[in-house]
Amino acid sequence: MAISVMFLTACTPVPQSSFGGPTLPTRTMGLQDSLPPMRSFAGNRVITPTRSNREIGKDFMDLSFRMESGRPVTRLTRFEAPITVRVTGDVPPSLTPDLRILLGRLRNEANIDISMTGAQTASITVEAIPRAVLNAAVPRAACFVVPRVSSWEEFKSVRRTPTVDWTTLERRDRAAVFVPSDVAPQEIRDCLHEELAQALGPLNDLYRLSDSVFNDDNIHAVLTSFDMLVLRAYYDPALRNGMSRGEVAARLDPILSRLNPAGDSRAARPRNDTTRGWIDNIETALTAGSSPASRRNAALHAVSLAGAMNWDGPRNGFAHYAFGRLNVGYDSDIALSAFNQALRIYNRSPETRLHAAHVSVQLAAFALSAGDGATVLSLVDGAMPIAAAHENAALLATLMMFKAEALEMTGRVTEARVVRMDSLGWARYGFGADANVRARLSEIASLNPLKGI
Repeated sequence: MAISVMFLTACTPVPQSSFGGPTLPTRTMGLQDSLPPMRSFAGNRVITPTRSNREIGKDFMDLSFRMESGRPVTRLTRFEAPITVRVTGDVPPSLTPDLRILLGRLRNEANIDISMTGAQTASITVEAIPRAVLNAAVPRAACFVVPRVSSWEEFKSVRRTPTVDWTTLERRDRAAVFVPSDVAPQEIRDCLHEELAQALGPLNDLYRLSDSVFNDDNIHAVLTSFDMLVLRAYYDPALRNGMSRGEVAARLDPILSRLNPAGDSRAARPRNDTTRGWIDNIETALTAGSSPASRRNAALHAVSLAGAMNWDGPRNGFAHYAFGRLNVGYDSDIALSAFNQALRIYNRSPETRLHAAHVSVQLAAFALSAGDGATVLSLVDGAMPIAAAHENAALLATLMMFKAEALEMTGRVTEARVVRMDSLGWARYGFGADANVRARLSEIASLNPLKGI
């Protein structure tokens, strides 16, 4: 299940500033009535650094034999090929093309026999429904997947019964993925990637992963090369439905050696499990419902716990990032310090370059508010290629909008106009409705102190 996180770059912009620095009055942007056509990605392979097969093996086992709640999964279950996927509901124009791209990647990279069908029945049904309807049933979910059902109506009739309990499966025959129909194209695509991957394979998420959508930090938007490797191993002929944890563990090393030979020569790094206390604090910090003070305190506790556990990577960096984000508008000095610390942590490894790109947005906001166009350009120029390589249009568009403001601030007005216009096509995919695109553009422009003159 993809959790609706409150403050990531990909979220729909809000009128007040969601970045560091004050909100300043802004003059009319002078945008043309019609925004440029929406741009989207071709669905290329998203490559992340190859890690040790010993690490990947531990990740595979923890992803496959434990639920997010911590409940054990006693047996491996998967679909038998061929796997079919159908689409129903209030289907937005972007959904089917993005789904076809995803299925192509699953065939080519994970070697899974999966395809779309127009039949009335399928292995996996993707149903698009209005977000309000989805959230009324499952309030915190951006999207989710359930077993043994093929429609929303069927899900509603069995939602509180063992029918939809993944741990009771002997094998997978049917599943339904429910996605919102009325949100930005990128959000729908991201839901397809995460939920279809869980319909097919592992059911858990691990905060320690730096290179995967199987992580509730929502940093990765689309399936990575690590994710495809896990799915390819999951459907390897050496494994079968009903295998116990021990049976899978006994066969996994040769599977990974065959699929990822480079991983055999890399040294494994010891990484302990994420504690329940850290997860609870992060979940409190990330989601609405608690008071702002409680959320800030929860993020601070997560920072302290990460330090006590000597975590130096995605968990420590994300705790600082969350703490900084929750202090924007409350204590700018604390927020800036937390963002700088998160960036230092993320910059220590090529595995967390995308994480650093998200932090760069926040630091660019502080630099723009301070009138430091050169620092803004330095931050965004390094982050933009990373956002593009990981197919995150919302992040890419936001970085480009910051670049346009910085170029304008430093007197490069013509370049600024070109970059700003180019950002809008990506923004339409990342943020959806034109009103959301204009809101994000105005929000970033309001941070430019020259615009208030």
